[in-house]
Amino acid sequence: MAQRITEEFVRLIPKTELHVHLDGSLRIPTLIELAKAGKVKLPAYSEEGLRKKVFKDFYKDLPDYLAGFGYTCAVMQNAENVERIAYELAVDHLAEGVRYVEVRFAPQLHAHEDFSMEDVVRATARGFERAQKEHNRSPDVKAGRDIPFHFGIILCALRFFNEYMSPYYAAISRVMPFAPRKQIIAAASQELARAAAVMKHELGLPVVAFDLAGAEAGYPAEDHKAAFQFAHSNFIRKTVHAGEAYGPESIFQAITDCYADRLGHGTWLFADEMVRNPAIEDPKAYVHNLVDYIASQRICIEVCLTSNLQTLPHMKSIAKHPLRKMLDHGLSVSICTDNRLMSNTTVTNEIMLAVKHLNLTQRELRNVIVAGFKGSFFPGDYTEKRAYVRQVIDRYEQLKAEHLK
Repeated sequence: MAQRITEEFVRLIPKTELHVHLDGSLRIPTLIELAKAGKVKLPAYSEEGLRKKVFKDFYKDLPDYLAGFGYTCAVMQNAENVERIAYELAVDHLAEGVRYVEVRFAPQLHAHEDFSMEDVVRATARGFERAQKEHNRSPDVKAGRDIPFHFGIILCALRFFNEYMSPYYAAISRVMPFAPRKQIIAAASQELARAAAVMKHELGLPVVAFDLAGAEAGYPAEDHKAAFQFAHSNFIRKTVHAGEAYGPESIFQAITDCYADRLGHGTWLFADEMVRNPAIEDPKAYVHNLVDYIASQRICIEVCLTSNLQTLPHMKSIAKHPLRKMLDHGLSVSICTDNRLMSNTTVTNEIMLAVKHLNLTQRELRNVIVAGFKGSFFPGDYTEKRAYVRQVIDRYEQLKAEHLK
């Protein structure tokens, strides 16, 4: 009989983090320190107080969950703070065995007259690069006892914003005062896509993908089709938050209108009862075909267990999460945190939830780990990525032989 999967083993094995928001993953002591220095008012100035009032174990709904971003974004308005937050996030990942991270954020939430979108990305890159150099120069990496750390940056367009969310959004709203909100939002997405192409191809910044985040219901992905077409045409990979708070049709739009290479969450993929389009005569067949397409195309799904449990009131327990069904259907899945601060979690914790509540087997764990590395938007070329994945597999098998019989 195979030995059970232990938390020690999960912490040791190389892991990926493909879905983590920079502004949702600050250390609380850092948030308090930066808030005091920048005169940002917080509801409490102790970790215990902020955990009780803002960053909770349980949230009433998605707006309650998102409220904390107002405080984190407020301290992320200059390069020094953003670089520090990025560095600490990389260090926290490294401490639990994560060896590849794709950190995502909406630079338009942090940009203003003295801090451009490019500045935001450069500051984030500097923080991660500092942690990367520290790790990759370590004796264990040089001796082959550990594998190198790599990272990429994903830029998030928003399905919805208003002029109160940042100086950038206020400015673009002023430039288009009489335009419909839908048109203003589409224009912001297109500007971000163009900026992503410049940063990646002309400036050499580690931008690896373009994302669409925010409320799904009432804000369809098709509104951002032009931005994703531009990203697609400029060899920028795409991931889309879809199926988190809306049904299979949102996932279909992510794939067909946004050319999604990966899917963020995909929680309601199997929910044929949520199909709303009356033109779809057989919702069950529609979902079956959608699932089969995602499986056959190896479109990786970025699953965030704790976050889903906190923001989706109908999901009563981890045991109800569709990850079990995703694995049974042979889908490519990577387990992620979404927001380490808001959900008070780590990649190790999320994997252990799947082990304990969804009966993740040793074989399935290996598949999930490898799928994360294979599904990554690795910043090097394909040959380099293959070599890195090989390193990961060899290291995994070595640790398995040492810790699991």
